[in-house]
Amino acid sequence: MSAREAILARLGPADGDSAAEARALLDRPERPAVDAARLIETFAEQLAAPSVAASLDRAASPQELPAAVRRYFAAIPGPPPLYVPPEPWLLALDWTGVALDPVCAIDGGAALALATAAVAETGSLVLDTAPAAPMLPNFLALHHLVVVRAETLVAHLEDVPAPAHWPRARYWVTGVSGTTDIEGQYVRGAHGPRFLHVILLG
Repeated sequence: MSAREAILARLGPADGDSAAEARALLDRPERPAVDAARLIETFAEQLAAPSVAASLDRAASPQELPAAVRRYFAAIPGPPPLYVPPEPWLLALDWTGVALDPVCAIDGGAALALATAAVAETGSLVLDTAPAAPMLPNFLALHHLVVVRAETLVAHLEDVPAPAHWPRARYWVTGVSGTTDIEGQYVRGAHGPRFLHVILLG
């Protein structure tokens, strides 16, 4: 018996339960139903799922964004400095009480970002690069704070519209990164921020 045959013999035929489970997967709709009237609720549920592990807050207007950031910082020990991308309307907001850092701190600070869109189905965020939206801070900070405009929230992944002009890079973020490579223990933030906080604007 060859090594290949020995391995296949040890695997054996699929039992009835496994076959039934496989058939059930084929019977399910590939695209899960998302109630258009509950986009925000579905998005919030996906963010709270263990696989995404993100927190969520609301801001009715851009002027309320700094207050939402202050609420997040009030709930964590030792509020970190915040990197705000060079978007003029963001920089013009009243950031009193928030320590702004022109350079994103590595592994210890917080970075604010503007999402191009978000997906209720998966809790995913779409981030596009631009002169006023550098991408590197989104991978350096310990705390990633992402602003999502409510009108850009869509039901499914394929509903995210293509941009009129493609950015240099487009990133899809679904929760924080994790790994079990280190002694089999699950570690959050192994390849980027450890904490993801979404602020739904509008």
